Amino acid sequence: MKENTIYNFSAGPSMLPKKVLKKIHLEFGSWKRYGRSIIEISHRSKNFLLILESLEHNLRNLLKVPRNYRVLFFHGGARGQFSAVPMNLLGNNKHADYISSGYWSYKAAEESKKYCTPYIINVKKKLNKKTYISPMSNWNINFKSAYLHYCPNETIEGIAIHEEPSFNDNIVVVGDFSSTLFSRIIDIKRYGVIYASAQKNIGPSGVTIVIIRQDLLGKFKVMCPSILNYTIMSENKSMFNTPTTFSLYVSDLVLKWIKKIGGLKKMEALNKKKATLLYKAIDSTNFYINNVSNYNRSYMNVVFNIKNINLQSLFLKESYNFGLHFLKGHSIIGGFRASIYNSMPIEGVIKLVKFMKIFEKQYS
Repeated sequence: MKENTIYNFSAGPSMLPKKVLKKIHLEFGSWKRYGRSIIEISHRSKNFLLILESLEHNLRNLLKVPRNYRVLFFHGGARGQFSAVPMNLLGNNKHADYISSGYWSYKAAEESKKYCTPYIINVKKKLNKKTYISPMSNWNINFKSAYLHYCPNETIEGIAIHEEPSFNDNIVVVGDFSSTLFSRIIDIKRYGVIYASAQKNIGPSGVTIVIIRQDLLGKFKVMCPSILNYTIMSENKSMFNTPTTFSLYVSDLVLKWIKKIGGLKKMEALNKKKATLLYKAIDSTNFYINNVSNYNRSYMNVVFNIKNINLQSLFLKESYNFGLHFLKGHSIIGGFRASIYNSMPIEGVIKLVKFMKIFEKQYS
């Protein structure tokens, strides 16, 4: 491990695999030796359409997406989907269930109030000062709602719902997978809609993936903007307007990288290994604190603090100088946050653990 190696723990836009960055660098000035940069190629050209086809193929292959699901690519990030989901799925219904497990799931519920009356179901609890999530079997859901929306990974609080939904078949489950898609194996058939912004595990910011079961198309409200309309985007194969060509190109390179290292099974094992290593370092001492129950700890965003809060600024300064960047926690909860998405190598986590031990020894 080189001491001068810098690791980016940002929650997003996050780091990309080194091999992907090298590929981008090689091709940026003249993609496929056409004499033009990838950002100069028309989205209507045969060359770009091949990228889009490759991206969808690799996405379907990795996630094992059934044939009766459409794969769409949007602008607007997850916040755009906070509006798109109700405008596309409500139909004649006026109600939807929103599971509140943290900041982002609550924000999605708040946005939905512009279009429907949401039933906001708080599943975040506390026991012995530890935050945990109620099991899905205890969720007080409304079977007459148009859909149920939840977020399996809350990036700010470092809370994860590892359990997958197994509700009545009539429940349309919508999952905000922005910070966890492609980090583990999931069963697409359990969901009506999955959406994810790219800047965590997939690629640069600018593109949002939507995977939707085909029978849910055609329920959009007249007010729905065309660029957020699932049906229109499906009919136009995500080419209703100019897509974020560069982000799509890089996303395809990242998915090829995931396939090459062994797919989602291998990716999930690596992510668990990294998270376990970091949580072990936190739990093995009274110097650091994590207040999330073991069962609901995120494998993507590890939040922690120091008992002596007066050391926070010093920790951030010295960790940065050590080559560990963007460890500052979200302003809502403070402390520290290590985002260890797919692209974070285990060497980065080892270096962070090493620094934490050095810092504790020096200032405890």
